Amino acid sequence: MQGRRMLGAIGAAAVMTLALASCSSAAGGEGEGGGAQQPTVFRVAFNQNAEHPQAQALTELSDALEERTDGAYSLELYTDETLGDQAATIEQVQAGTIDFAMVAGSLLENFESDMSVVNLPYLYESPEHQMSVLNDEAIVGDLYDALLEDGIDVMAAYHGGVRNVYSSVGPVETPADLSGQKIRVIGSDTNVRMMELMGGVGTPMAQGEVYTAIQSGVLDGAENNELIYSSLSHAEIAGFYSRTEHLMMPDYLIAAPSVMEGMDEETRAIFEELLAASVDTELERFAAAVEESVAAAEEAGAQFSDADVEAFREAVLPLHEERVTTERTQTIYDAIEAARG
Repeated sequence: MQGRRMLGAIGAAAVMTLALASCSSAAGGEGEGGGAQQPTVFRVAFNQNAEHPQAQALTELSDALEERTDGAYSLELYTDETLGDQAATIEQVQAGTIDFAMVAGSLLENFESDMSVVNLPYLYESPEHQMSVLNDEAIVGDLYDALLEDGIDVMAAYHGGVRNVYSSVGPVETPADLSGQKIRVIGSDTNVRMMELMGGVGTPMAQGEVYTAIQSGVLDGAENNELIYSSLSHAEIAGFYSRTEHLMMPDYLIAAPSVMEGMDEETRAIFEELLAASVDTELERFAAAVEESVAAAEEAGAQFSDADVEAFREAVLPLHEERVTTERTQTIYDAIEAARG
């Protein structure tokens, strides 16, 4: 791990280098030797709206960072896929054209196959369990470091909600109810295989295309958390939301490895502290946001129902064996299991 700690030198150092290298800065401040130093504003790509708990947490992080550094550093959040879908923003981070991006964990499997071990269905017993293991360097540090060769540096893991299935066809109680249904999943082999085991046909697609695809019949439904279901108005075209509770997939704040150089230790410590706090803030707000989203979706006509969770859990267990195939994935898998309860 090169002496780095999760939510510490990892994120902090990131800010540091970016601070010197970022092109998105404005005049102001005092540099060493009395010279003027331009404030650094980090561009952050985000695919949801500004009301999302992750957006709120990052906005508060920016405000605190600006205050604690006397205006030297802040974040500018680009919401609603303004800078492109998540796959596109990963490429931009790699190219250094944007500074940070919040992306779904399964997309990182396309760069490091062992990342699938932390994206497995029915892996975490609670959001708190998920966050405790995914921000623990002793458990996942080596895994995240494997992405550095691809120009991706993991700053922190954030809770991305509990994903459930929703359909335009009808309620989904058992895997048999998904038979033949084309369900949108995030683009990764693990997610496609997961939906196959759940009984449906996993269809990767960018989030911004899902509404039209369901409306036109290209898709029968999708799987996601209640916040996305409500905020994207998917209740209008897929009114049956079934609590399969199949996946608690993390989202990651990523940056280019170049951001890991160049800032002083004091600023690094400040960023580390604020980044860790933002993870906790986002987690606290998510539950309240789910309640609000369910109420809004029901008002729009959605029907929420419980599924046979144990039937789906049993159906997808083969995926655990299929993806936990290396010494590293087995070690991580065992550590996550050991951290339960």
